[in-house]
Order: sequence, then C-alpha cells, then structure tokens
Amino acid sequence: MMPDNPQTDVVTGAFSYSGAAISRELLAADHGVRTLTGHPGRAPDGTEIDVRPLDFTDADALQRDLGGAHTLYNTYWVRFPHGGVTHEVAVANSRILFEAAARAGVQRIVHVSITHADSASPYPYFRGKGEVERHLKTTGVPWAIVRPAILFGANGVLINNNAWLLRRLPVFAIGGRGDYRIRPIHVDDLARLCAELGGRGDSATLDAVGPQSLTFREMVTSIRAAIGSRAVIVPAPGWLIPPLSAALGAVLRDVLLTPDEYQAMAAGLADSDAPATGQTSLTDWIAKHGDSLGRAYASELNRHYR
Repeated sequence: MMPDNPQTDVVTGAFSYSGAAISRELLAADHGVRTLTGHPGRAPDGTEIDVRPLDFTDADALQRDLGGAHTLYNTYWVRFPHGGVTHEVAVANSRILFEAAARAGVQRIVHVSITHADSASPYPYFRGKGEVERHLKTTGVPWAIVRPAILFGANGVLINNNAWLLRRLPVFAIGGRGDYRIRPIHVDDLARLCAELGGRGDSATLDAVGPQSLTFREMVTSIRAAIGSRAVIVPAPGWLIPPLSAALGAVLRDVLLTPDEYQAMAAGLADSDAPATGQTSLTDWIAKHGDSLGRAYASELNRHYR
C-alpha cells in the first residue's frame, strides 16, 4: 500500500538507461518519482512518473520543477560531443541544475559520475566529470557521488554491441593484448546503491563496481563463447583501434568508441581496487543472456539525439 504522503524524488532521464533503473528502484520503494528529461515525448503511456522538461535555459522552471523533492538523482551527462553539446556545455548545465536544486530546497543530491573523475585529467570525459563533482560540493546540499566504470544489464549498449559485432564479423580486433582491466557493475546494482545513498545524510564518494575485475580480452572472449561466435579475436596496435571504430561507426551511422574512451580504458581508468558495491558477475550474466545478446544493434545516436 502506498503511504499517504510518499517521498518525492527527482531523477534526470528516467526513461534513459541508468535513470530508468534508479526510477524502478524508487517506485518499488513507494517513492513518488518526477523526472526532468530532454525527451518528454518519449514517456510511455500510463507511466507513474511525473514528466517535466529538462531545460537548462530556464533556471526558474528547473527550480519550480525541483520544488518539494527530497532527493535529486542526477544521471545527466554526454558521452561524447555532438552538435553544439560538448563536455564543457554539460559541465555548465550540471552546475545550473545543482544550483536550481539548492534554491528549491532539495535535501540531498545523488550524482552518477565515473571512476577516476579528475578535473586535471587529460581525458575530457573524466576531466568534465571531475569539474561537475567540484561544483556539486559547493552547493551546500548533502551529496553522494557514485562512480561506475562500465555498466551492463537490461538494454545496455556496450556488451550488446560487442556481441552484435562478434556475430557478424569474421575478425574482432582488440587493442594490444587487451590486458587492460575493467570493473563493470550491473545497472540494477548501481540503482540499488544510489537509492541506498539517497536515504543517508552524510556526504560520500563511492566507486560503483561489481565483484569482477577482468581484462577486456576476457570480456570479449566470454561474449564470444556465450553467443557461439566463430570470430577470431586478434590483437591490433592501440593506435589502430580508434580509426577502425570510426570506420565502423560511419557505416552504422553511430559512434562506437571514441579515441578518448579507448585511451582511458587502456590506461586503466575503467578499473578500480575499491570494495565491490554490486553483486552481479559480468561473466555469469553474459553466459545467461548469450541467446539474446547482439541480436539487434543499439544506436547511441538514436537513443540520445535522433
């Protein structure tokens, strides 16, 4: 039974990937959920979620739409620059959002960042995430920063699209020996961690990581086995991976992997030695879902820009 006055929380992008998982977790806990979204027209019919536009050009409207909320769960970010939206623009937009939340009286902000976020990073994604964390800490609102590296599960892009390629290509190239490590977390484990942190009162930064640290080659090999692919996994010079990805992306009219994403992963920034905050094993999940992985391609540009 719903409580008489359920707590209302705001989730940015409640119909996106991590935002949808967080929203499901909050609804299951009988919280009211309001979303600020750049795609209000994508709300499914009959949704329980209160849908409002995410318009960074109208700070007053943002403040009104955040009014009465206990916790803001922020998943807003841009994976790569597209059109006029850059990482610098995303940093400025995040600051506008946090300041509106503070003025609206939001009691807590849970922000989804990235492992090794650092405002001095040579990689724009990680540098921007570090800048956003810095702005969050100046709002005066109690905060929790959750730092995942790689997400999997549900309708995620990375594992599915690697499987899609392995189903269709005779050769699958990996950078160098593929021995750079990753520490993925299931999106539902991330959502549970966010909801737990939303109920606390202290400020904290936690890596959101699963129980496995495995090499990129081990991940690809697991996918290959689970889907029954005969593709040959071959090492390639690291410098060759970004142009290969760009060429495939041009054919697919999408962005598969940016140079910064590959270089940061090869530098170990998708790994963490922090205690596990998720329980789901990536290789177990891949083995369980091998029949369905990679059956259809998941376009990042279609999801966010088209």
